[in-house]
Amino acid sequence: MGDIWNIKARYKAAMNNEIRGDLGVFLGGNEPGYSNIIDYISISSTGNAADFGDLSFANNEQGTAASHVRGIYGGGYQAPGAADAATNIITYSTFPSKGNAADYGDLNVARKAPSHGVSNNTRGLFAGGAAYDGGWIRYVDINYVTMASIGNSIDFGDLTAGRSGPAGLSSTTRGVIAGGYGPGNSDVIDYVTIATLGDAADFGDLLEVNQECRGLSSATRGVVAGGQGPGVLNRIQYITIATTGNSVDFGDLTDARSYAAAASNATRGTHAGGSDPTVSNIIDYYQIATTGNATDFGDLTQERTQLGGCSNGHGGLEVGVIQRPSVNYMPGSGRGLCAGGDNPSKLASIDALHIPTLGNASDFGDLTTTTDGPGGSASSTRGIVSGGNTPTVVNTIQSIEFQSLGNAADFGDLTAARNVPGGCSSPTRGIAGGGDAPTSTNVIDYITIATAADAADFGDLTDDRANPAGLSSSTRGVFAGGADPGPTEFNIIDYITITSTGNATDFGDMSESGQGTRGLASSTRGVYNIGHHTPNGSRDTIEYITIASTGNATDFGNLVGSSNNTKIPLSNSIRGIFAGGAPTRVATIDYITIASTGDAADFGDLTGVRHEGAGLSDSHGGLQH
Repeated sequence: MGDIWNIKARYKAAMNNEIRGDLGVFLGGNEPGYSNIIDYISISSTGNAADFGDLSFANNEQGTAASHVRGIYGGGYQAPGAADAATNIITYSTFPSKGNAADYGDLNVARKAPSHGVSNNTRGLFAGGAAYDGGWIRYVDINYVTMASIGNSIDFGDLTAGRSGPAGLSSTTRGVIAGGYGPGNSDVIDYVTIATLGDAADFGDLLEVNQECRGLSSATRGVVAGGQGPGVLNRIQYITIATTGNSVDFGDLTDARSYAAAASNATRGTHAGGSDPTVSNIIDYYQIATTGNATDFGDLTQERTQLGGCSNGHGGLEVGVIQRPSVNYMPGSGRGLCAGGDNPSKLASIDALHIPTLGNASDFGDLTTTTDGPGGSASSTRGIVSGGNTPTVVNTIQSIEFQSLGNAADFGDLTAARNVPGGCSSPTRGIAGGGDAPTSTNVIDYITIATAADAADFGDLTDDRANPAGLSSSTRGVFAGGADPGPTEFNIIDYITITSTGNATDFGDMSESGQGTRGLASSTRGVYNIGHHTPNGSRDTIEYITIASTGNATDFGNLVGSSNNTKIPLSNSIRGIFAGGAPTRVATIDYITIASTGDAADFGDLTGVRHEGAGLSDSHGGLQH
């Protein structure tokens, strides 16, 4: 039964909002300059909003969708006063980790003011919107995205009429789009079935024509508030989502305003910001199941209008259970990813395997581009792929969400382009050490894994070298072996304290020099394979160290076969994995039991032959205390 009856785990999940779904997010807007701010609130409480992170660019009038774990933001307007400044960019945030938004993909066309809040845990919809092309175009298009993946939006169908600025709301099965401007303010309410494809159908009418109202919902009731009617409105009105018919009066906001972002949990609705035309920082709330006027909740971190809103507990999401992705996947349960590499053509594909269970790998998704020679690091929820060769050496950092089955997203940049760095990580920091571009470097970079941003300088290895093995406990990172372009191969083992910054310190020596070494670890023991030793070629030797001490390495055993250079390493607290390899590219996966010594055994096969990819795990030694 796993953790279903683990009361402590259930309590912790509730406190982290994984059951209740209580996080409301308000993003972007106009202040009057365009904003990249993301604020958040706990919907079931009251008080002022706090900083969540930043959008990747200042934007207003973007549409939104949300699952239990992600907010997705599509379209918008990037430049004040520029008629042609609508964007097609889609970005996303990860709710549990907070932090800056990352790239998701593109809408089918640049547009401002598509719908807000039409989503369930599987799909998010963006309906309508507007753009300027010598005159204003009001779009009839409905696009959808898959919440757990990344990529461009896909055509869903059409609204009953083109319009911008409509309210959006949803149950787990039905999406509703209300009001908007087309030209002229509209009172039309449309609905769609989220799981299908097709055009919207007529639901009924709002109480008056209305644009730039915003919608939210419980599982059964949808609420629309504010907007422009002809005048600025303070009205709140509601519908029963499973039926059809006209909206009914609910009550009033604390102040008339349009463009007030909406976010809800299963019982409470909130509206934030907006303008009348004075720009507001007010957050209102009310109980969705009742009727009556809204009450003051608190304030945004900054006054702004035309902002977006979403939440991880709205009516389109099933409430009362742990997040759906956790039914099949729990963070830290042993998911391993093999990302990129070559076969010998460079690869974008990502393979997934379950470290505790023997068997073949399966397809997970793709990197943003074909890449070999990247470094890997990871927290329990996110994998990081740093640098590599595409075929030019790059400084890009990509992130992968372990709970999804989908593609990587842009995270930021290393301090300099490099190929084959060593990677290691703690629960919060990712480290990339050494590499070549093509000259070998001793530079160590670090990132905060939960926050998409560029890397910062950590310090230096004891010598310039590429292709070292990286491994870690939760406090100490270790780099073993590597080579410069000579090629001079090294037997050096260095270490760093991950929570600090500074130069590496000598740990000890490998039994022989080697490059293409690859490392993995439990919380106490680090294990690596020698890789390639000139003039003896690919080596099957495995060695180990005790991470908390210093000293020379000790023999562990041998790998299976002869393709043991630049393998892809993964581990949990018990088992280590070495996948693929060179010089003859193979698909074989070897495994060891880290706490013992002895030769590796067959685990299964990758989906295809590869070597020199990044190894990522949600349960490696750097995540264990």
